[in-house]
Amino acid sequence: MKRSTQTIRIAAVVAASALVLAACGGSDDKGGDKKSDAPKAKGDGTLTIGQLLPQTGSLAFLGPPEFAGVELAIADINKAGGVLGKDVVGVKADSGDTDSGIAPAETDKLLKAKADVIVGAASSGVSLTVIDKIMSAGAVMFSPANTSTAFDEGDYSKPDNYFRTAPSDILQGAVLANLLIEDGRQNVAILARQDAYGETLAKEVSKNLESAGSKVAASVLYSEKDGPGDTQISEIADANADAVVLIAFDETTTIVPKLIQANAGPKDVPTYFVDGNTASYAKDSTTPLPNGTLTGTKGTIPGAEAGDEFKDRLATVDDKLSEYSYAAESYDATVVSALAALAAGDDSGDAIAAKIPSITEGGEKCETFEACAKLLEADKDADVDYNGVSGPIELDELGSPTAASIGIYEYKADNTYKSVDYISGTI
Repeated sequence: MKRSTQTIRIAAVVAASALVLAACGGSDDKGGDKKSDAPKAKGDGTLTIGQLLPQTGSLAFLGPPEFAGVELAIADINKAGGVLGKDVVGVKADSGDTDSGIAPAETDKLLKAKADVIVGAASSGVSLTVIDKIMSAGAVMFSPANTSTAFDEGDYSKPDNYFRTAPSDILQGAVLANLLIEDGRQNVAILARQDAYGETLAKEVSKNLESAGSKVAASVLYSEKDGPGDTQISEIADANADAVVLIAFDETTTIVPKLIQANAGPKDVPTYFVDGNTASYAKDSTTPLPNGTLTGTKGTIPGAEAGDEFKDRLATVDDKLSEYSYAAESYDATVVSALAALAAGDDSGDAIAAKIPSITEGGEKCETFEACAKLLEADKDADVDYNGVSGPIELDELGSPTAASIGIYEYKADNTYKSVDYISGTI
């Protein structure tokens, strides 16, 4: 694996050898409690972590590593003494996808179970269907995988109870555009699902390509429910592009054969995936494609590498894991929430939300729940800076990371993928 030393600073425009982008998002002043003037809430004394993650639907492949990340964090927290003298409790629910529409009812189950923090959802589109329900109940919503910029804009452009450990698609879009440019792609076609995730990422990739002087030959959105039709596939094929970016979920297994039939598949045109569809398509996977179909295809996934030691620890809660995307981000969302409860002396969602940003930046650095908890137990007003298994985290006042890594992966002949690079970036 090649480990990059390149660090991206989001500040200007994409260049062929070093990538930058117009600044967007949080304030530079991230210190202090974002709700210090709010009335003090009071929890029931037991920190309950709800898990609204995909057991079914188009992102079901992300469910096992995300659930495992939360469960491992809860185990580590409880081994270190729990929160406020009690073990943390975990409650699971299925987020499904936007097509199934089960997330609101599953969220009700978690809130009925007195979840103070809900880790999830994975899909930005699903999260947007339940974010208001969760926050109006006074709970925290902490996603390990949401990347849409919608959570920092419009109704959500002020501090609230929403947080995420995955960086927004401002960073992934910039890194993917830079990858295309470095690979010499000058005429790119983009095929993306029409939802909060697909539209945002397609826009960010297009913007950065065009800023660098590359052409977007076609940018086609398709129904997230029905997938692309023949006309949309033809539009991509007829663009005569030198690269195709496919922004999709598990419908990738039906789209790729259509592109192949139109002579626009990975063997015909260099193809690039994103975090929503960079998954195993090997013959023993739940979404197989014929061997060799994706050889050389590249993909990007926000997040640091899941190292062997962390993978071994994840196996203690799920020994069948084969995917690791967003496991680290799920782990860290849980640990940060528990540390915030310690700092607040209160397990209620509102109290936790007030403390979360200050747990992730500006204080004494610590890398485990146990180490950070000792600092807080010695002085609950102590400043700690939790650096987790997913990276430095560094949440801004809107709850989004200001520093993160994006992994670049490449598919082998058996349709599994390997890491080839990691790009650090700041927003």
